[in-house]
Amino acid sequence: MTMTQSVNNAMHHRALCAALFLAALLPGCGPSTKTNVQADAPRVPVVKVTRRDLSNTLEIASEFQPYQEVKVFAKVSGYIQKLDVDWGTHVKQGQILAVLEIPELQQQLQLDEANVRRSEQDVSRAQEEMSRAQSAYTVTHLTYTRLAQVQKTRPELVAQEEIDVSKGKDMEASAGVSSAKDALAASEQGLAGSKAQLEKDTVMYAYSRITAPFEGVVTEIDAYTGALLPAGTSSNKGDQALCHLSQLDPLRLVIPVPERAVADIHLGQSVRIRVSTTNESFTGKIVRVSDNIDPQTRTMYTEIDVPNPKYKLVPGMYTTVEIPLQTAQNVLTVPIQAVEASGEDQGIVLVVNGDNKIERRDVNLGLQSATYAEIVSGLKENEMVLFGEQSQYRPGELITPQIVTPAGME
Repeated sequence: MTMTQSVNNAMHHRALCAALFLAALLPGCGPSTKTNVQADAPRVPVVKVTRRDLSNTLEIASEFQPYQEVKVFAKVSGYIQKLDVDWGTHVKQGQILAVLEIPELQQQLQLDEANVRRSEQDVSRAQEEMSRAQSAYTVTHLTYTRLAQVQKTRPELVAQEEIDVSKGKDMEASAGVSSAKDALAASEQGLAGSKAQLEKDTVMYAYSRITAPFEGVVTEIDAYTGALLPAGTSSNKGDQALCHLSQLDPLRLVIPVPERAVADIHLGQSVRIRVSTTNESFTGKIVRVSDNIDPQTRTMYTEIDVPNPKYKLVPGMYTTVEIPLQTAQNVLTVPIQAVEASGEDQGIVLVVNGDNKIERRDVNLGLQSATYAEIVSGLKENEMVLFGEQSQYRPGELITPQIVTPAGME
C-alpha cells in the first residue's frame, strides 16, 4: 500500500467516525428540545368552575341602639328612703328600683280611711231611718185603707173627719219614706266618694315604690338615698329623674336603605349582622320600614331588631348589616377576577383546554356577588379558567396551570 492510499484511508475513517458521532447526537436533539419547550411554559394561576349558592347582598354600616330607653321619674314627690339599684343593674319588669318616704300622703290615707268609716256609719243610720219610715207608712196606710173600706159599707160608723185625719197621716208617712230614701241615697253617694278618695290616695301612695317599666339595664343613676325627687308630672325638662333605664334585648338598628334596594326589602326578612370589635356575626330581622323615600338622601328608613339574650352586644357598637337582595341556588360560578366584562350580563374568560393552551370564550353572566359571578352559559363545571389579569396572555399560548384558592373565597 502506498503512502497516498494510507492517508486516504485514514481520512475516510475519520469522516466515517464523525458522521456516526453526528448521527448519534441528532436523534437525541428532538426529545431534548421538546422538554425545554414544556419547561419554559409560564406557570399561571387558574380556578375551576364550581357550583355554589350565590346571594347579592347590600352592606350598610350602622350602630346598635337600645330597643327603648327612658328616664324614670317619681310620680309623687318624696325623699328616697331606699335605693335598690345602681349603675349596670339588670332589672325585671315591675322590680322595685327605689322606695320614697311621703309622710303627708300617709296621713292623708289615715284621714281617708276615717272618712270611709264615717260614711259607712251614715249609710247604716240612713238604712235604719228608712226601715222606720217604711214601717210607719205601712201602719198608717193600713189604718186609712180600713177606715175608707168601712165608710163605704157602713158610713154611719165612721165620721168623715176621722177619715180625713187618717188620710193625712198616710200621706205624711209616704213623704217620710221618700225622704228616708233620699237620705239613704245621699249617704251611699258620700260613702262612694270617700272610698274613691281612699282608692286615689292609695294608688298615689303606691307610687312611693318606683318600679321598672320594662326589663332592662340601669345605665345611669341621677339621685341617691336621701335626695328629694319631685313629682315628674309636668313638662318641665329640669325635673330630676331617678335613673336611666335601657332595654337591651333586643337591640335596634336603624339603617338608610338606598332607593335601588327598596323593592328587595321585606318585613320579617332575616339579615346578617357583623360586629368587627368582637369578630362575630349575629342574625337580625327587619321589623319596621317607613315606606317612604327621603327626597334628600334617596333612602328609606328601616329598622332591624337583633336578639341579645346574653347581653353580648351593647348600644354604640359599630356593625355592618348585610341584607340579601337576590339569591341563586347551586349555580355555576367563577371568581369575579376571572371575568372581564364585555357588556350587560356579558363577559370574557380565558379557558385552559386539554393541551394546556389558552382559549378565549364569551360567557353569559347571571347573579353577581362581591366575590363570585354566576355563569349562565359558556362554561362547564370543573373547566379551568385563568384567574387575574387577562391582558398579558393571548389565545393559543401554552401555559402550566396552577390551581389556586383566592384568599377569603374558600
